[in-house]
Amino acid sequence: MHISTKCSIAIHCLIFINEYGSNKRVTSELLALSTGCNPVTIRNIISALKKEGILSVKFGTGGATLNCSLEDITLYRICMAVEPDALRKLMGVHAMPSPLCPVGKNIHAVLEMPYNKVRDSLKTSLQSVTMKEIVDEYHHAHPE
Repeated sequence: MHISTKCSIAIHCLIFINEYGSNKRVTSELLALSTGCNPVTIRNIISALKKEGILSVKFGTGGATLNCSLEDITLYRICMAVEPDALRKLMGVHAMPSPLCPVGKNIHAVLEMPYNKVRDSLKTSLQSVTMKEIVDEYHHAHPE
């Protein structure tokens, strides 16, 4: 199983924008320096967050700002914005089991219910955590 780092990069960007966006123009280049990622990766993530309505970006001069309150931004919303297939990809079933094997021909149906249960549980957990909680944790870990 693998969960992409896109979600943690997006959270990093959102914390940065929340903390410094009112004092400076937050660009993809600045976020790339902070995250250690390629500016193209950052632009793709920013674009996905903008499409989801989480961010606004000024045309021309650049600069990202939050579009909604931290309480309205959940981990689920962030993850689905940057990686829409994340839950489905989390637990996949091998594509070509043998149709001649009693296990192989039934494995997809057998795993559907338990895998959906795990996905639903993860979705509920992700929906329960807000950026407000994450920013509060950031302030606790990084008191100024």
